[in-house]
Amino acid sequence: MATDTQEPALAEIPDTAVTSEQDAAPDVTPALPTDPDVAPVLVPGSELPPTPLLPNSTKNPSCKIMTFRPTVEEFKDFAKYIVYMESQGAHRAGLAKVIPPEGWKPRRSYDTIEGMVIPAPIMQVVTGQSGLFTQYNIQKKSMTVGEYRKLANSKKYCTPRHKDFDDLERKYWKNLTFVSPIYGADVSGSIYDEDIQEWNIGHLNTLLDMVEQECGIVIEGVNTPYLYFGMWKTTFAWHTEDMDLYSINYLHFGQSKSWYAVPPEHGKRLERLAQGFFPGSSQGCDAFLRHKMTLISPSILKKYGIPFDRITQNEGEFMVTFPYGYHAGFNHGFNCAESTNFATLRWVDYGKMATQCTCRKDMVKISMDVFVRCLQPDRYELWKQGKDITVLDHLKPTVLNSPELERWREHRVNYRANVLRKAMQKMKQVRRLKLEEVKVLAQEGIELNAAEYQRQVEEREAQRRQEREERLAKEAIMTLEAMEREEREAAEREEREADPEKKKHKKPKKISNIHNAITGFEEAFEQFATSNIKTSKNTMAYSKVKMPTEVKKSRRHPLSKPPMRSPLSILKQDPTSDKELSSPMPLHSDMKKQEHLWQNHSPNFLAEKAFNAAVAALQPHCAICSLFCPYPKVQPHAARASLPRLTRPLVPEMCFSVGAGNTEPPPTNYHIGEDGTSPLLCCSSCHMQVHASKYKTLNAARCCLCNLRGGALKTTTDDRWVHVICAIAVAEARFVNAIEREPVDVSAVPDTRKNLKCVFCHGKTANQNHGACIQCSFENCATSFHVTCAQIAGVVMTPADWPYVVSVTCQKHKTPKGPQPLKLGQRVIGRNSDGWYYHCTIIGMATQTFYEVNFDDGSYCDNLFPENILSHDCLRTGPPEVGELIVVSTNEGQVVNASFVKQHTHKSYQVEFLDQSQLILKHSEIHQLDQELPKRVRARLVSILLKSAFYYYTSFDTTAKCKIKNSHAHKMGQFIFVLPICTLFCQIFGLIDIFYNWLQRQMIRKGSPTIACIVQ
Repeated sequence: MATDTQEPALAEIPDTAVTSEQDAAPDVTPALPTDPDVAPVLVPGSELPPTPLLPNSTKNPSCKIMTFRPTVEEFKDFAKYIVYMESQGAHRAGLAKVIPPEGWKPRRSYDTIEGMVIPAPIMQVVTGQSGLFTQYNIQKKSMTVGEYRKLANSKKYCTPRHKDFDDLERKYWKNLTFVSPIYGADVSGSIYDEDIQEWNIGHLNTLLDMVEQECGIVIEGVNTPYLYFGMWKTTFAWHTEDMDLYSINYLHFGQSKSWYAVPPEHGKRLERLAQGFFPGSSQGCDAFLRHKMTLISPSILKKYGIPFDRITQNEGEFMVTFPYGYHAGFNHGFNCAESTNFATLRWVDYGKMATQCTCRKDMVKISMDVFVRCLQPDRYELWKQGKDITVLDHLKPTVLNSPELERWREHRVNYRANVLRKAMQKMKQVRRLKLEEVKVLAQEGIELNAAEYQRQVEEREAQRRQEREERLAKEAIMTLEAMEREEREAAEREEREADPEKKKHKKPKKISNIHNAITGFEEAFEQFATSNIKTSKNTMAYSKVKMPTEVKKSRRHPLSKPPMRSPLSILKQDPTSDKELSSPMPLHSDMKKQEHLWQNHSPNFLAEKAFNAAVAALQPHCAICSLFCPYPKVQPHAARASLPRLTRPLVPEMCFSVGAGNTEPPPTNYHIGEDGTSPLLCCSSCHMQVHASKYKTLNAARCCLCNLRGGALKTTTDDRWVHVICAIAVAEARFVNAIEREPVDVSAVPDTRKNLKCVFCHGKTANQNHGACIQCSFENCATSFHVTCAQIAGVVMTPADWPYVVSVTCQKHKTPKGPQPLKLGQRVIGRNSDGWYYHCTIIGMATQTFYEVNFDDGSYCDNLFPENILSHDCLRTGPPEVGELIVVSTNEGQVVNASFVKQHTHKSYQVEFLDQSQLILKHSEIHQLDQELPKRVRARLVSILLKSAFYYYTSFDTTAKCKIKNSHAHKMGQFIFVLPICTLFCQIFGLIDIFYNWLQRQMIRKGSPTIACIVQ
């Protein structure tokens, strides 16, 4: 008998294979134990089976998560066992479980980690509904593991009562948006005992070690371990590993952890589904799933036929993820896990093809140069030119070795021997050791007392410096003596040749002067040499400082804040009165030209035809997609013959399904091709043009949700007409048949929305409140407008992530195209050295140009001087082309390869405050008087009057000034210190006038009438 869902095989039933959700049919029959598709489970004591006779592509065709139980002998070789797991088809599921041999423990006791500090725990705030969620990570203050344990087990955060895993899973997805949990993620370090050799997450010795050994780069959490302290409902969202690497996760202790996995061969389908649900994030970044913010429930995956599997990881078990294997999951309660990344030979092609997040600079990026150069030398030149076309085979298992890898290992062995030889030689000579040399000595078991050896090195270096300086001084004195002898001999020769009477008095005088000069120089030189020797003793500890291995911080859970948007069901109240709206917002010339389309005017078919033709000439040449393209000025005679037949629609499919009765988007539209384009349909009568995927029939009538004619319309359930773009943007309207795009149900549009007043057309039409308005998406902004009025007026509308449809930015919140230039003598608001903001005047400006480049090792620099680029004369010819390969000279004198990204121009401004003090400020620390100030600036802004009062008030007592500056408990100092806080408090509650009057009385009472007048 068929069942709707298959039960996940949990760790409570370790001898059964984990079943997967099939995409062939929604109803599947549970597989019997004799089913060849069932993943094999290795029992304790079993040996590695011989090489299979069947092709590897036939192993694990159903892509189930497999569970392995290696023996003690098999468990010793990590790399070899990973190869065996893939030979059994484990990599096809993207995730596998490994249960270590009985009795194996990575740590004898966990009692000593209670005092370990979690430096940056994150609070996970989740928004969304109907199985589609977005997770935001907000950093909290540090805490110890003991404090975190108490918090996780408290009544607020503890695991709820549940019958079984299915019950707990239902509670997780049902309560995901309530009580934001705190995750102790991204704690750098390992809690393995140092003597553990098998499967030590800190020392896996895999191909990924090449990054540190060849490039000297340590990326925390990628090629070093990270610890994760979890509580109930803490989540890791859908993602693949950085650079599509492998990963390993060991659960040290605590409650279980649930995992979901999508097979790598179906990863693209999950990406397309996520792009449809979250179009706003997708348009902002092609690899937005790397942000680790997107949660999609199993019910959604099952509905859209995305194959997936689930499994539970218990205490003492490993989970291994494979390249391009999407996975997600959550913790059942307080626990501790340790994780890192690793690589095999099969990964190199995945790393070359891995997508990169382009919107964040702190995302992990590893240069593939060293891997391709060492492991694929025959393809290195093509790869450097961007011509190495690689087709990923998700079925192919990895291999243990290759000739190129053997050569690299031989090279490393020889290199290590040379490093050891140099280190031993340096130890004999008592010279400083590099960090790499210290590591090699430690691996050879050579103990080194670091403090004692450092003392010996410093003494030896000081002795060498003294000997060298003494030698140089002797050489200089010998040179001076030789010069003196030559001068004396020359003088004697001249004396013999000249008249003895004339030279008798002159020459001795000359010789005496020279001798005195040389003697003075000798004294000065000896004094300098002696002082140099003395001062070198103080600075010898800083000589020959070696640059340490570069360490990069990898935040595996990037920080972000939830958007400040009102719920869909809430309409913001507009405080604007009818009197204030009697003169609506002025319309620019392009919108004034469309006034003949308003419904209070007589129908004008020629005007509608001209309007439709004008919209068809704009990219993407679709009347519906124009919702997300502000209406620009159009040339009067656009050449229709040049319009394309296929373009990419801008309106996601989700926009046609979200509404009063719909909760989930429909499947992908069959009118959209593989490349994402859709054919364009054009009406020969009215010239209205739309995508075939967005429209089925062409009609023309009067919209019931706005005041304008023209455009693409559809019928409603009550036999009226509505613009398709109005039905998309008005939250309560819905398409009854999302595939056919009609009819449209507008019955749920509330009267409160119908009563909103359009800032563009209110007062210009006979029916003041005809239609329904939308509002600006910014928090607390109640600016309202009809959809079509906003479109023509240039209001910015963009696709939004689920459950929102459209993000609207009114003219007040529209980001300016560029910052307004600052001028000399301009009055601005600047940040003073005390952290408060004051009015000031710009008295000087300076400009510095920097370049941003990406280095081959994956790091970047955004403050590189143009003269540091050696391959181009940037001072004469300007910056290189974007993406062009360049040669860069670093501050340490190294010459490295990089690629050019962009040019930055940093401006600094010299400002003068009211007290005539001056500062150099960045552009970000200056705000213009007519711009809207950020909340953090408004909270720390000191008014001109109060600032003047501070200076006059403190001028009577110089001692008071000093005490204020030093934060002493002086009565006058305390008064002035709290003055800005009182001002802010009074501004918030509208008591500023009362506060000023009180301040005036206090100053008069203290005998400062001049100050009282200033405050007044």
